[in-house]
Amino acid sequence: MVWRQLHRWLGLVAGTLALVLGITGTLLALDPLRNAWQAAPAAQDLPVATLVQRVQASVPGAEEIRRLPSGGIVVHAFDNGQAQALRVDPADGRVLGGYQPSLLPRWLKNLHRALLLGDAGRMVAAAVALAMLGLSVSGLVLLLRRMGGWRHLAGPVRGTLAQRLHVLAGRVALPVLAVSAAAALVMSAATFGLMPLDAAPEPDVASVPGRQPPLLAAQLPLLQDVRVQDLRKLNLPAAADPQDTWQVTTTQGQGWVDRYSGQMLAWQDAAAAQRVHDWTLLLHTGEGAWAWALLLGAMGVSIPLFWGTGALLWWQARRSRPRIANNTPLAQADSLVFVASEGGSTWGFAQALHAALVAAGHRVHTTALEHWRVPPTARQVYVLAATYGDGQPPAHAARALEAMARQPATAAQVAVLGFGDRQFPAFCAFAEALEATLRRQGWLALLPLERVHQQSAQEFARWGQALAQALGQQLAIDYRPRLPPTVALTLVARQDFAGGAGEPAAILRFALPGRSLPRFAAGDLVGVVPPDQAVPRYYSLASGTRDGFVEICVRRMPGGVCSNHLHALQPGDSVQAFIRPNPGFVLPAGHTPVLLIGAGTGVAPLAGFIRGNTAHRPMHLYYGARDPARDFYFGTALQAWQAEGRLSGLHTTFSRLPDGGGYVQDALRRDGTQVRALLAQGACVRVCGSRPMAHGVAQVLESLLAPLGLCLAQLKAEGRYAEDLF
Repeated sequence: MVWRQLHRWLGLVAGTLALVLGITGTLLALDPLRNAWQAAPAAQDLPVATLVQRVQASVPGAEEIRRLPSGGIVVHAFDNGQAQALRVDPADGRVLGGYQPSLLPRWLKNLHRALLLGDAGRMVAAAVALAMLGLSVSGLVLLLRRMGGWRHLAGPVRGTLAQRLHVLAGRVALPVLAVSAAAALVMSAATFGLMPLDAAPEPDVASVPGRQPPLLAAQLPLLQDVRVQDLRKLNLPAAADPQDTWQVTTTQGQGWVDRYSGQMLAWQDAAAAQRVHDWTLLLHTGEGAWAWALLLGAMGVSIPLFWGTGALLWWQARRSRPRIANNTPLAQADSLVFVASEGGSTWGFAQALHAALVAAGHRVHTTALEHWRVPPTARQVYVLAATYGDGQPPAHAARALEAMARQPATAAQVAVLGFGDRQFPAFCAFAEALEATLRRQGWLALLPLERVHQQSAQEFARWGQALAQALGQQLAIDYRPRLPPTVALTLVARQDFAGGAGEPAAILRFALPGRSLPRFAAGDLVGVVPPDQAVPRYYSLASGTRDGFVEICVRRMPGGVCSNHLHALQPGDSVQAFIRPNPGFVLPAGHTPVLLIGAGTGVAPLAGFIRGNTAHRPMHLYYGARDPARDFYFGTALQAWQAEGRLSGLHTTFSRLPDGGGYVQDALRRDGTQVRALLAQGACVRVCGSRPMAHGVAQVLESLLAPLGLCLAQLKAEGRYAEDLF
């Protein structure tokens, strides 16, 4: 979409200079803190007249008194022809020491505002500020869309580590960056004279000498009325010039006072542009507001992280887009593959499909979805579409639906395959929109819409088998995902079960391989790569790093390459594996109740949550199995954890026993009052197991949520409900 493209290119083009401005801005934000620490602020009701009396008593020859944004008072004077700048305590006029602005902040300001290049640098800095304003606005729009609106902006962040860091840094940086960039543009406009700050030329006024001597500061009404907290600058009349006047500059304006009569000779209100400039100066620098300066510093620190993770995401998307070999020209192709990919991973699936169709004798043309056009020669059309955030299309395919709606259907058959993450409420919503548009246009369906969760190679392979049957020919789809580096996990213990469905199962525990494995938590995934295989099999972890081991529960599947390999392991044997984060499923921190629902080997990550519940957070497990003698996985441990207080409630059903209670959804229905009470308290729900089980559980939960005015979609959007299904 336009917002995403704008955000991406502004970040890439202006990113380097933004890093310089961000780092220097962070360092400059420390200066207001230092000034506030050193300042001796005046009492709020202290008249300027009193301050002048105290200054004149301690600093002979004082000519100017300035109040710094930090609240400190600086007096400029001449002593034996030597200019002085002194810090003064307004409480008694005592000299605190000399005032000399640090050279480092001055150099940093020059670098920050002009890149050490004078006016040319100021123009470049203004252009970068404009780019940063566009970047921050577009980033806020995308952030709101990803998180599902303002209400969920502070909710849990899902995605890869780079995606989560980018969003978390954006939460800090973008709002403050937008304000700071807008303020910088206003300051640039004032610098280049586009926004005049002076309301009018200074009046031509002078004191009129009389017979009486000059009045003291305490005798001047204006100096008695003005409070020090409103003072910007006060120029004292020169002793050698009898016509010189008092000149007072405040936040409201400036005035000139006759030194003999005390009368106001002239007054000029501060221009509206000056007031705006004063506010923008505060917003951009934090001078005079140390708390805001601290926030600006935090924003500046987050900019390198924000830019770095954004550049990494762009590079990952660019690198993962493969080159398609044997790509037949569009007009000559009988099979078309259209791809919509946000991060680039969908292109890997498209490449495997393209190669398989070519090997089967088809003339295949593969291209991005924004190039949608189906010539009469095409017989089959395949649309592989990823969904971004809360149902958004990938940026490059933003207008694909419009293009589809403009082209009448041909004789070609179409199959849509969606890619997404089930933890998002709008799972594969873009693919669903494409499917609906195609059907309205009258396109024939080659296959019903199918969805792939988290780039699952197994789900893609099943879709490939269905496609081969629909085409009536062999189709060897060899999808090889790009895998992270693997490490050897050594089996240290195993616990075997007969299995309720006739297939044996085992709880396998592996030793941690030193520091080569990244940190993980229960609910994350371990990808196991069988020997001589390119496609990993993912298993939910029943342990976290702090448990000191890697534990999974595996059922042996007939013909399953990986499950049979794992079941053949004996203590001392090893497998190649890697960790894959599953941030949408792991439990968020907090003390709200947790409702865990699982069946069969799906209890593994739920057991891991309970194992790690040393803080005794309220956790209630609903666990469905078939026979306690055959598939009550983690049964002994669960009972021990309940005795220790890690598990508040254990509710089991065994479907193969006459009095076993049926299925897990039946137990939820029977305990509806208690379950609804947990949901009303804000309980976090995690479901793990088979899809049919999860479907039945979802129906029961929807009925329990309805009286509360809630639904599962709302819980998903808030990060309270998540599934891990197989």
